[in-house]
Amino acid sequence: MQKNRFSKLATTIKSKGRFNIEKESNLRTSYQRDRDRIVHSTAFRRLKHKTQVFVNTTGDHYRTRITHSLEVAQIARTLAKHFKLNEDLCETLSLAHDLGHTPFGHAGEEALNNCMKASGGFDHNIQTIRIVTLLENKYYNFKGLNLCFETLDGLLKHNGPIKNLSSLDNILGKNFFKKKFIFKNNPSLEAQIASISDDIAYNSHDLEDGLRAKLFKLKDLKNLPILDAILKKHNKKFKKYSQNLVLRQIIREIINEMVKDVIINTKKNIIKYNIKNIYDVYRSKYIIVCFSKKMNSFDISIKNFLKRKMYFHRSVIKKTNLGKKIIKILFLKIKKNPNKYIDTKKIKKNDIDRSICDFIAGMTDRFAINLYNKSK
Repeated sequence: MQKNRFSKLATTIKSKGRFNIEKESNLRTSYQRDRDRIVHSTAFRRLKHKTQVFVNTTGDHYRTRITHSLEVAQIARTLAKHFKLNEDLCETLSLAHDLGHTPFGHAGEEALNNCMKASGGFDHNIQTIRIVTLLENKYYNFKGLNLCFETLDGLLKHNGPIKNLSSLDNILGKNFFKKKFIFKNNPSLEAQIASISDDIAYNSHDLEDGLRAKLFKLKDLKNLPILDAILKKHNKKFKKYSQNLVLRQIIREIINEMVKDVIINTKKNIIKYNIKNIYDVYRSKYIIVCFSKKMNSFDISIKNFLKRKMYFHRSVIKKTNLGKKIIKILFLKIKKNPNKYIDTKKIKKNDIDRSICDFIAGMTDRFAINLYNKSK
């Protein structure tokens, strides 16, 4: 692969390495290998049956964590290609960013965090790190997937630089990363793109799923900035085409508008903050890949709308509350007799709760529901 394919702002094609040294491949770059390791991981396959918003048993066409992750990767690759960045790293981060999610979505995360309050808590982003460094077991010489330092750095900083290490220390252990990362530094542009692509996919596709589930109507969206203009543009199309077809076009256009905004605003930021190379990216005090003020207002308004009309809708709340109950009861039941559910022979007594947490976090919605029903 030619080096000049990449911008000076891109993460270099040659990785800084991995915690466990491996021979490099003649066929794939380090980041392509990372992507393939994610795709072939057990945790990635489980995302097929994990809640995005609707519990996985609700319907066949609603998003799950795996479809969401694939959609994030598509958006991220488009942005990475435009800026001549490392597309493979962007795709890897996008596909891996939700590996640590519990069953039953954010409600499950909240319940598991409450169960783990006395033992360091739970955070799905940090759980992703546990999965790729400790829990996936596919190699003779090391635990985890032994991903590149650049990939790990991007996953760690999915939400930006890390100023408080207490959660990482509590869940992973102190100096887990052996001082390989500068936590206060900005993430790479590839990581920033994966993060904003997550936002774009989440908002637009949740709108589509909410409309399909009839939790709200298109007319309810008229007061949202930017969206109002898109709706007016397609209003006459309902006479000629089905609502589903018009809806798909509207969602595509929302994604397109948000992607275009990110491109325009990121270019402005690169000039504004005098970003000349990748080291300037790391040292910058500001996130470079972000929405304009107008689009950020739109992003916030969509999130608030979805909270009111979808995430807090009584039918959704009913199922997510059941999910919380299932996780709490499973945690208590497994804790009473951990040997029945997990191999405790090599686990220190102080780590039993964390191992139970790993077990539950790794469950799919269906597995958790079935185990709960069996244990009644």
